[in-house]
Amino acid sequence: MAEAATESHEDPSEETEDLGPLEPDDSGTFQQVTNLLNIMESESTKTDTAGAGFDMRKRLASVIITEKATTEPSVVMNALIRCLQVPEISTQRKVNIYNILQEIIQQEGELEERCVQRLVAIASKEMRDMLEMEGYMRAEVASDTLVALSRNHFSLVMYELQHHLKPLNLTEEFVIVTLAKLANGNVFEFMPYMGITLATMFTMLRLANEAKMRQVICGAMETFCETVQFYLRHLEDSVYPVMTEDQFAVKLFPMYRYFVTVWLRNNNPEVKLGVIKSLKPMLSLLLPNDDLREQVYDYIPLLLAEYQGSLEALFITQVLRQILEMSVITNSPVPQMQLHTIFTELHVQVCSRAPAQQQYSSQNLTEIVHCFVALARSYPKELMKFFLSQMEMSKEAVRVGTLALIRAVVSADEPKMNIRTIYLAIRVVKNTLSDTRSKVRMAILRIIGQLALSGFQDRIKGWGLKYVSVQLTLSTYKLTNRRDNFYQRDLEEKMVHKVTMDTVKIITSSVSGMTNEFWVRLLCYIMETDYTEALTPICVSLTNLAERQLHAKDEEANASKSRHVDLPAPQKLLARLLVLMSSPYKGEGRGIAMLNLLKTLSQSIAPSMADMWELEIPLLVKYLEEHTEFTWNQETWEDKLIQFLRNSLKKTRGSNWSLRLSKELNNQIESFDSPSLEKGFLYRALGFTLATGLEADKVEVLLLELLYKTDYSNDFDREGVILCFGLCARGQVKTVLGVLHDFEERIQESEQSWQIGAWRKDHPWRRETVKGALMVMYSCVASYCHPQMLLIHVDNPITTKIIHHYSSSCQDICLKLAFMKSVVQVTDAIKNIKDLEDFQFSQKATLTGIIMAIIKAEPTDSLVSPVRTMAMDALSYLSKLKPFYSTEESSDLMDISIHSVISLQPPGESNESIKTLYTNALRALEQLMEGLMQRHLDPKGLQEMVHLLEKWILSEKEWEREKAVNLYLHLMKIYVQSVGVCIPLKLGQFGSLVGLIAPGTCDSHRKTRLASMDVLASLLDLHASQTCSFWGASKELELEKCKEDLQGSDMEKIFSVSSRISKVACLQFNCDEVVSLVQKLCENFGAMDLQHDKASVTWICTFLQMRVKELEDKVPEILGAILVHLPMVDHREVRRLLIEGILLLAHYHQETVLTALLRQPLPMESHLTEVWLAVAENVPFARTMLHALMGRLQARFMPRANAASKADIWRLAAVDPLMTLCAIHLLVERMDWDNRLLELFLDLVYTLLLQLGGSQSPEAVSPVLKTWRLIHTGTLPEEVNLQRVTIRSMQLLFRRLNSESLLCTLEEEGVWTLLESSSTFLQGVSQLARLCVQSPQGYYRQRLSELALRGMASEALSCRISSTAVCVEFMSDPILHQEKLLKRAVLMLEKGAEQEDEVLRVLSLRALGNMALGAPRKVRQYRKLLLEKCLCSLRVPGVSTSVTSEGLEVLAKVLAELREGDLGSAFNAISEQCRTFFDNESELLRLKAFVLFGKLAQVVRISKKHFFKQEVKKAWVPLMLHCQDPCSDAAQACVATMFQCVHFWGWKALESSVDHSDAAAPKEMSSFQMTLCSVLTQKKPAILYNFLLETMTYVKSNLSRIRIAACNLAGIIMKQMSAHYLRKLDFPALRNSLQELQLDSDPGVWRAALETLNILDTCSQQRLLASPEGIS
Repeated sequence: MAEAATESHEDPSEETEDLGPLEPDDSGTFQQVTNLLNIMESESTKTDTAGAGFDMRKRLASVIITEKATTEPSVVMNALIRCLQVPEISTQRKVNIYNILQEIIQQEGELEERCVQRLVAIASKEMRDMLEMEGYMRAEVASDTLVALSRNHFSLVMYELQHHLKPLNLTEEFVIVTLAKLANGNVFEFMPYMGITLATMFTMLRLANEAKMRQVICGAMETFCETVQFYLRHLEDSVYPVMTEDQFAVKLFPMYRYFVTVWLRNNNPEVKLGVIKSLKPMLSLLLPNDDLREQVYDYIPLLLAEYQGSLEALFITQVLRQILEMSVITNSPVPQMQLHTIFTELHVQVCSRAPAQQQYSSQNLTEIVHCFVALARSYPKELMKFFLSQMEMSKEAVRVGTLALIRAVVSADEPKMNIRTIYLAIRVVKNTLSDTRSKVRMAILRIIGQLALSGFQDRIKGWGLKYVSVQLTLSTYKLTNRRDNFYQRDLEEKMVHKVTMDTVKIITSSVSGMTNEFWVRLLCYIMETDYTEALTPICVSLTNLAERQLHAKDEEANASKSRHVDLPAPQKLLARLLVLMSSPYKGEGRGIAMLNLLKTLSQSIAPSMADMWELEIPLLVKYLEEHTEFTWNQETWEDKLIQFLRNSLKKTRGSNWSLRLSKELNNQIESFDSPSLEKGFLYRALGFTLATGLEADKVEVLLLELLYKTDYSNDFDREGVILCFGLCARGQVKTVLGVLHDFEERIQESEQSWQIGAWRKDHPWRRETVKGALMVMYSCVASYCHPQMLLIHVDNPITTKIIHHYSSSCQDICLKLAFMKSVVQVTDAIKNIKDLEDFQFSQKATLTGIIMAIIKAEPTDSLVSPVRTMAMDALSYLSKLKPFYSTEESSDLMDISIHSVISLQPPGESNESIKTLYTNALRALEQLMEGLMQRHLDPKGLQEMVHLLEKWILSEKEWEREKAVNLYLHLMKIYVQSVGVCIPLKLGQFGSLVGLIAPGTCDSHRKTRLASMDVLASLLDLHASQTCSFWGASKELELEKCKEDLQGSDMEKIFSVSSRISKVACLQFNCDEVVSLVQKLCENFGAMDLQHDKASVTWICTFLQMRVKELEDKVPEILGAILVHLPMVDHREVRRLLIEGILLLAHYHQETVLTALLRQPLPMESHLTEVWLAVAENVPFARTMLHALMGRLQARFMPRANAASKADIWRLAAVDPLMTLCAIHLLVERMDWDNRLLELFLDLVYTLLLQLGGSQSPEAVSPVLKTWRLIHTGTLPEEVNLQRVTIRSMQLLFRRLNSESLLCTLEEEGVWTLLESSSTFLQGVSQLARLCVQSPQGYYRQRLSELALRGMASEALSCRISSTAVCVEFMSDPILHQEKLLKRAVLMLEKGAEQEDEVLRVLSLRALGNMALGAPRKVRQYRKLLLEKCLCSLRVPGVSTSVTSEGLEVLAKVLAELREGDLGSAFNAISEQCRTFFDNESELLRLKAFVLFGKLAQVVRISKKHFFKQEVKKAWVPLMLHCQDPCSDAAQACVATMFQCVHFWGWKALESSVDHSDAAAPKEMSSFQMTLCSVLTQKKPAILYNFLLETMTYVKSNLSRIRIAACNLAGIIMKQMSAHYLRKLDFPALRNSLQELQLDSDPGVWRAALETLNILDTCSQQRLLASPEGIS
């Protein structure tokens, strides 16, 4: 156990294998840290593909752990260490843990020692277990963790590392790496360990055989040496024991020696490079030591030998330079025996081309030069002897390289080379003066110049000046006499000449005592030489020489003489120098040199100008010095020169100096080529000079000479003369116009004789060319003449002449261009006049007409000239002059110009000239639009401009779209920057503008997309500024990101980006702008391609999704725009997205959308059908819509409610019920029906029944429906009407139930046919309701009963009628009683029975009567109500037959369920009312009355028996008579009732005589009547008497059979009447009544009457016989 413990202490790193549980062990923290590490590890795998979002999550997880460590560092550290100990942990997880630990260590500083010990042990083991690439990563982060710990726990970390650093034992790679990092980060703490570390590492050198390990050791040594140097520089800051520099050097030298002698010979180039890089810091410590320095010298040959290897020469040379420079500083030169080797190795590299693999050849050459300079200081004689030996070789490269080294030695910085070394160097150079090769000559010239610059001027006098003079002459001669096919040689000679000129400049500025021969020779160069490249150095040299001669104090006489050397004429010299100075940067900046020369020679050229030149020439020089040939401006410089010339001529005012200068300038015109800058400036200078001339006649002569000698076919010369005339007009306008007029007259003469070319045989003129030149001359005169003079001459002759020359010409392209240029110049000149006041340009309309004709004449499919460009420029200038264009004129101009340019197809990439024309045309169009907009910078003007561009923005050609959008963008920028931005846009204008350009963000053309994006951003900025809405930097940044993303080519991504843009833009829109945006987007559907439509619908959908809740008031407009344009959309995907937008609106604003959809015309178009089909696809939403549609149909039957919200307004809005029905039919047909939808079945059926019932009534044709039918798109088909569509919908509903038996029943019973007819509608409703009642599904009955009761409460009569008809069937079923709906139903029916409508009253009464069937037990409960309503129907006068009939029938039903006592007083009333209908004309009433009376007879018990007996007596005659009722049913009912009442007579004889089987037969009825009369005669003769009287009243009945029965009954009674009562009869009256019947139309009546008359006569005789009077 003790041994084990000892081993444990000896190797602390092994503790990590058996670490126990951590204390304190916070399982919650450990789990939290583990979860966060899991996030980091998972995000690390996603970062490569997903981008910065996942990396942000990884960083956030790391920050959470780190933040937690601020409060519980030990707990978090222990948790992380515990995570490190988890077996099979991934490399990435370990890396994450170590990185977090490093952050915590840096954050917390001092940590718990036990925790640090554990971490050091784990990291140390991790660092040393490097097996593969992933292991390398773990070792690296473990090493960094140890380094981080060392800042506060250095001893623990150093102990761990030193424990693994053992002598003669090759340690792990990262132990050394970590030691180097520790040394670099903890210099003073590491120093006590430096000695033992170096000593131990030295013992490892022999064991390090792998290249990687050697590189690590070399890198560590480099770091250690740099650390020691830092330590030595800051020795005073150290608190540790001090080691001297020599002590460090002694420890380092063995390693240096081993590196150079052993490792430097290694074949591995990386090892060699590591060794060489480590030598530099080692030498910094070794070379200051005298003893060690000498030993270092011994190893120089080994370093030189490496030049032959593959190692980069630069690194070897740097080490060698370090050694050589230290040898100079310490005055201990390297051994002489090594010199030749050093000279040779270094010199070869200078004189030969570096190998291709050498990357640092130029830096290497610089280092070699420093080496030679150091060698020249130590061994000058030996070095020059070596150089001389090399110069004896004839190779050019060797000589040039050697001369370059000599120049470097001569130019050595402080301390300078001693004179002895310079002398030896000059000797070497003189030996090569005869070499004629260009590079050698340049090298010698550079040495001469360097000698002069380095202060050795005396050493070049004689041989040096002579050599420079010879080279100047030789190079100039060769360059001026060069031959073809010798380009390389000429190029080399140019270089020689340049170097010569530089040398001359150096010498003349630094060497005194120059001979006068150079002055004369160089001065002639200026006026004579054609090789202008030599002018700059010559002028510089002349200036230097002149200044020396003028200021030499010891040679005043010679100086005075040199001041008056032979010069050319002053005007000629000035003219030459001025013209040459127009290109000041040619010839290496000849302008400054010539200016300085002019200043120096000012007294010799023009003494009067000398003072002015002293002031102005320095300013010109300053301008040239401040610029370069790339930054200067030609025009600005020429302006300065002209101003200089003008100021100079002012000094000679009153003399002929300017005229003589004009002649010299005129003479030099032939000296320069055309075109050239010099000649152009010459024309300009000539114009300015002529303008200052005092003698007009001489100026006129010069101008005419210039006109005649100009070659007008040469564009450059023609333009030069035009400019000259214009500039001359500044001071000589009348003279110039006179000259032009004189010239035109001569041309006119020549035109008549057709000899235009008579003046110039060498340059024959073309008539059109001269006319074009004259037009531009006139306009140029207008440009330059005085403003007051311009206003006098602009209309006539200037503009008049321009129009004349153009109109009288052939009007070819050149003349058109000249005309346009003239117009531009004239209008620009007028515009530039400050005090125009009310000047009206009278020729404006004429010029505008000509220009518009020119533009229209240009082809729209090709661009071959700049005509249209210049025409638009001319219009731009004209637009700025009064009278201004009207709005209509501006619009026409813009339209014509836009069409002329935008329709052009872009040129190909190879045609640069057409590309330039194309670019210029676009630029001109932009300027014209800008100019025309300036007077209309308001929303109206902006809208007009966009209107003109709209058709081009929507063009199918991508180049037209691109140009239109770019023009839109340009004009938007102008508008935004103008004052017009202060005027708010009109309501809806912003949305319209955005709607036009928004789809362009998905254009297939990248440039169009980006331009559209810029226009959109500009519009959003404009809107934000006008509405003061928030437009933050985040939105601008998002738009910038979107613009970057639009540069891709993936259209799916582009559509996604466009959607992002729309989301940013959406927030800036108010509701009105959203509407205008949607309208504009919809308007442009189909205008372009599919991508445009997709982009439009993408924007629409995005806006609707984001703003749908706010658009309640705008939904109709939006929906209207979509529905109007939906038919124009051909692509299915676009239609689908638009319909989704409609559905989205419907989700949030259902009533509004529903109203809008239902207000669409019939027949339903395909696009509207598609919308409803889309609704049907979403079953939950379709169910909601069905509810709403039902609500619309039911609303017609509901009370008109007041709208409480905007949704109510739309919900209550009038819609066409036919469209509603069509929509319902479509949804029912296409929807997938589930259980929840089946629940709607009865609601739908009931609603459709109500609708069908409503369509049967007169109120169906309401004004609303008439109004909507006005917008039907055509005559509706026959099947599209309310009844048929409703019935088809109902049929479809029942088919969706999938019940074949029910469908068959409906067809068999003819329900649909019954429903379709208004006469049988209620019968059909009853049938349908009866089937529902009979349905086995109780829910259907319950729901339908509820719906019926709700409908009965409706204000709509048709609804109440239909609902009551349904209720009739339900009252006959127990469902209402079972569902506790009976009371409610009875109350509703009570109200219905009180209504005026006949049908409603009948149905209500019938339903009440059906209570006896459905709830017989409840009849007694509601008897009072039932009896009252029924009696009411019997009592009220004027009630229809059907109502009364139904009342009688209901009473009959009710009486069946009541007892005598339940009726009370109603019994009497019923009896009395019932008898009143026995003789009613209505067969139905008679029938019902007879049945009811029979029911009463059945009810009668004891209490009502007496009363009813009397009622029977009263009713007996009618009963007996109506047994012969013409209505068979009534007759049968009457017979049955009569026989039911017989027992009330109380006579058994009468009862026994009744034969019920055939009681209604005439014979049996007569027999019964005879029996009854017989019994009455016996028992109640008075009643019989009354019966007769009552019977006779019926002879006047309207019914013939009743009259017959009355006659027969009267005869029977009279036969049975006793004599007593016979005597009481009024026989005459009876006879009269019966005799009247003889005239009856019915034969049966008059036969019966005849028989009764006979009986009456018989009875009359009997009466007479029986009477006393008769007997007597």
